[in-house]
Amino acid sequence: MKKLFLTAFVLLSIGMYSQSSGYRFTVVKENPITSIKNQGNSGTCWSFSGIAFLESELIRTGKGEYDLSEMYIVRRNYADKADKYVRVGGNLNFAQGGSFADVVETLDTYGVLPNEAYTGLNYGETTHKHGEVEAGLSGYVKGVTENKNRRISPVWATGFNGILDAYFGTIPQNFQYQGKSYTPKSFAQSLGLESGNYISLTSFNHHPFYAPFALEIPDNWRWALSYNLPIDEFMQVFDYAVNNGYTVAWATDVSEIGFIRNGVAVVPDEEAPENVGSDQAHWLGLSQNERNSRIRTKIEQGPVKEKTITQEMRQIAFDNQETTDDHGMQIYGIAKDQNGSKYYMVKNSWGETGAYKGLWYASETFVKYKTTNIVINKAALPDAIAKKLGLK
Repeated sequence: MKKLFLTAFVLLSIGMYSQSSGYRFTVVKENPITSIKNQGNSGTCWSFSGIAFLESELIRTGKGEYDLSEMYIVRRNYADKADKYVRVGGNLNFAQGGSFADVVETLDTYGVLPNEAYTGLNYGETTHKHGEVEAGLSGYVKGVTENKNRRISPVWATGFNGILDAYFGTIPQNFQYQGKSYTPKSFAQSLGLESGNYISLTSFNHHPFYAPFALEIPDNWRWALSYNLPIDEFMQVFDYAVNNGYTVAWATDVSEIGFIRNGVAVVPDEEAPENVGSDQAHWLGLSQNERNSRIRTKIEQGPVKEKTITQEMRQIAFDNQETTDDHGMQIYGIAKDQNGSKYYMVKNSWGETGAYKGLWYASETFVKYKTTNIVINKAALPDAIAKKLGLK
């Protein structure tokens, strides 16, 4: 079987210690990941990162290296989302986005497919481009909910699935893989992928800690539950998971000034003298765009002074929607920069781009501030935290 996971040797060869970026990272702990994928012009990061997480789970459990189909999950979730959209009279976010629940909570119902059995590219493209199909699907379900006949027909879902078949391809009921015959469900079962193995966690204080709630974000259209932890315990989970061989499906906000496209994510302290420079009076006279440009340049030059993050800061940013759930990635390791500051090693789904060829380094501060929720294997929970959640 073709080797898909990236090793430390490969990471070194693609410039993990690149001097040009101003950062020098040293790996503390690194877990196997599969090759960098590209979601193209599609809002399907949730599927790519969720599948990347499952692929690492398969390596961890000794099943081997697999390339699973992201588009099979996307197609199944479009159908589920349409059903709920119609049932609630259109009062639901119907778009390309989704959550990790759309990947892990559907495993028992729909299973998984290898990518070779379902690429989802049935519309004359070699990369994923979902603008047209989203427009067609959203227009269709909107038309259904307008209920022009005063009674919704029993065949609307058949028509909807016809669009999905046209763009993504029909779903194989049976397929051959490495000399064996499977259904999507039996394939998932053969790999040991079960919904009950996974748990979603978050950290916000507008709900009680140590209890689950439905995170109020548009892409959580399933109203899936996340267990709520205080921020310090939440951060303990990242380290415990990674240090014990697990990876993390990570939902975060990448609209921040500190998320740099060359592969670094930090939370710069815009008031710190070392970030502002000596001419503070001139700095204060700059426009916000000019300040942002200078801060980005400073970040690209190397490590910067970061803010100190509190639970209250997280909450304010979520309440005023400065923090939004706009991207999903996979955390698979821990590294330190030349100053000894901790970063999490991140696999993205934008192709082999940036200084680290599709990999990112997110500072501990960034992860603490901008994470909306994570999904992990339940076994990756520290025992003390699992007991507080009533899971042990």
